[in-house]
Amino acid sequence: MRLGSRSSKWYFIVAVAVSMVSTSVGQKVLRAGTAAKKESTKNVEWVNTGLDAGETRYSSLDQINTSNVSRLGLAWYYDTHSALGALEATPVVSNGIMYGTLSWSMVFAVDAQTGKELWRFDPKLGRQNFPLGPDGTPDPTKPRTGPSPCCGAVNRGVVVYNGKIYVGTLDGRLIALDAKTGKIDWQVHTTDPDSDYTITGAPRIAGDKVIIGNGGGEYALRGYVTAYDAETGRQAWRFYTVPGDPSKPFENKAMAMAAKTWTGNVWYKMGGGANAWDAFAYDPDLDLVYFGTGNGGPYPQIVRSPEGGDNLFICSILAVRASTGEYVWHYQVVPSDEWDYDSVQSLILANLNIDGKARKVIMQASKDGYFYVLDRTNGKFISAVPIVKVTWTTGLDPKTGRPNIPASSFYDRNSAGVWLTPSGGGVHNWHPMSFNPNTGLAYVPAGSGGSEWFAVDPSFKFKEGNFNWAQLRNPPTMINGIRAMAKQNTPPPPGMNEADGEAVARPAGATSPGAAANTSALGRSFLVAWDPVTQKAAWSVPGLNGGGTVTTAGNLVFAESNDGHLVALSADKGSKLWEFKLIPGLASPMTYMIDGKQYVSILGGGTGNGRLFTFALDANTPLPAPAASAHGSSAPAYTEEQATRGKAAYAQSCTVCHGDTLAGIGENPALTGSTFSATWNGHSAGDLFELIRTTMPKGSPNTLKPDVYTDILAYIMQVNKMPAGQDELKNDPAALDRVIISVGNGDLPRDAGQARPGPR
Repeated sequence: MRLGSRSSKWYFIVAVAVSMVSTSVGQKVLRAGTAAKKESTKNVEWVNTGLDAGETRYSSLDQINTSNVSRLGLAWYYDTHSALGALEATPVVSNGIMYGTLSWSMVFAVDAQTGKELWRFDPKLGRQNFPLGPDGTPDPTKPRTGPSPCCGAVNRGVVVYNGKIYVGTLDGRLIALDAKTGKIDWQVHTTDPDSDYTITGAPRIAGDKVIIGNGGGEYALRGYVTAYDAETGRQAWRFYTVPGDPSKPFENKAMAMAAKTWTGNVWYKMGGGANAWDAFAYDPDLDLVYFGTGNGGPYPQIVRSPEGGDNLFICSILAVRASTGEYVWHYQVVPSDEWDYDSVQSLILANLNIDGKARKVIMQASKDGYFYVLDRTNGKFISAVPIVKVTWTTGLDPKTGRPNIPASSFYDRNSAGVWLTPSGGGVHNWHPMSFNPNTGLAYVPAGSGGSEWFAVDPSFKFKEGNFNWAQLRNPPTMINGIRAMAKQNTPPPPGMNEADGEAVARPAGATSPGAAANTSALGRSFLVAWDPVTQKAAWSVPGLNGGGTVTTAGNLVFAESNDGHLVALSADKGSKLWEFKLIPGLASPMTYMIDGKQYVSILGGGTGNGRLFTFALDANTPLPAPAASAHGSSAPAYTEEQATRGKAAYAQSCTVCHGDTLAGIGENPALTGSTFSATWNGHSAGDLFELIRTTMPKGSPNTLKPDVYTDILAYIMQVNKMPAGQDELKNDPAALDRVIISVGNGDLPRDAGQARPGPR
């Protein structure tokens, strides 16, 4: 799964638009496949993380459009006072109130016109022993009171239905809150509270049921999806994504079928993986709920299924009956996956005219590099084309869509390991894509995918409660706390670069959209406008995969850069029309209307002082400076010798993602310069230490010794010209909190908070 490789946690359609309709209980949702019509109401809501049941993230609002978007200004902001951790939620709006989630599953409600806080809900998660201990395992000397997610205490949002707000919590609860008061209406444990299951994704509504998945693939836990009665919290059905113990009756025929694709007698003892940790979609006319599943667990197939097999339903897209949970169809995106090519990315429903025929489709831009279009009524393959260069497969069968995976791609069959593109971080992860029916284009925040070396960890031993990867990767990392993996001396094969892959999409202004281009033109991260009918790129813009996208009837696409710029582009041509410097770590934008006024909102910041920003035409609220700490000192706090050790440790564990000069690569943020200054000035060294310790290295956080983290922190201070002294930084929270980061002059970058139009 590796949510932490969010390069790491895309989308599509033509011809037919969507319109606002009302369900039987009065909730407004956007339904795919109906004729477009103009909004007549002065209040247009956004109640689901993907806006509509088909998850298109397309708004029919056009008050803000290409002719006036340059007049956008900050209307209001809300200081979330979030704990350390990334903000990845899309806010929702209902009855004039905006709801959203922060790190550690916190929920807030604010007035959607002013940003005034109305209530706040804290699920009171235990945080003891989060994440794993310094050696990669739980600390046996401390009582465990909280979850151990693989990749950070993130949450991607709530859903509103019938006067309730539904949120999934990191410790595996599904909670229904009263929308007016924030008080708990009901809550259920959807997972064993003593297990390593987590919930980071947003719930969805399907009919009168609330649907929730879970994460835990790194721990090799058995995935499943559960539906609950939205009014009472009573469990309606549960669908497992991999089979259980074959000596016991299978839950349904689908599990019996899936069991035939597994071998050996260990997978069910370990769990199997295939967790549905992010994307869902719903077609009320077909009574189908769609979801994607993650990697198998452990990663190498030889460990979990020694004699091979497809291992259903890992890395698949599935459809089940919303009313009963009955299996209807599946398409396995990556059979036998052992590279962490999750298939949980955004799923979008649309009606397309393909080869002269009207088709009801479901689309996904996957981690594995391909853009998939399937028939959503039966799961039949229609088409798939790589967005970037891929080497894990030599191509897909044009009729079945089954990938041809050569033996040379399976690292468990190659003692020396294998180099493949993309890396386990993938091409597209959690960042939601959007689809505009007027342009027929899907807007996918993507990355080149890079290349990575994979091998089986010869020292692996399965242990419940640990990361059970059984895999080694390049760059160096610690797996299961067993040993550090030295950087491989064997370079990638000719034509494959460790840092970059070759992009298929061309940058904006290219004369032949869809033709191959090198990422030297696009960079390692980019936004691509993809035509799902022709399976070609219409245009691309480098650097814009810092969060999700939203598109509107005003011919606009809103997207984000990794250094914190919110950008508006023309949806048809990709011309930059407006840009506003906010804060690194932006999530996904949304738009709504109240009293005839359209707004655009986005959450941002992941350093413990996140903010919610809301924009409107001709608004001019000043953007505040980063919040400063009320205590501490910026006096010398490390030694030159410690910084030298930190430089070596940084080169070993951090360079591949953040660069030799700490300038950042792709979506991985810079650790120096104006962006770093704007984010961290005024924060304590303890804040930065905790963020690095609990999230880095990617995919295996907190696996370095505490002193190594403080050494790396000293090196970051040195590069940012903070003065050295006589005493070393200590792994002491109180002492670290007394050291305040002060970089440069402490001001925001010169262009911070300045709205400026881009070229037309």
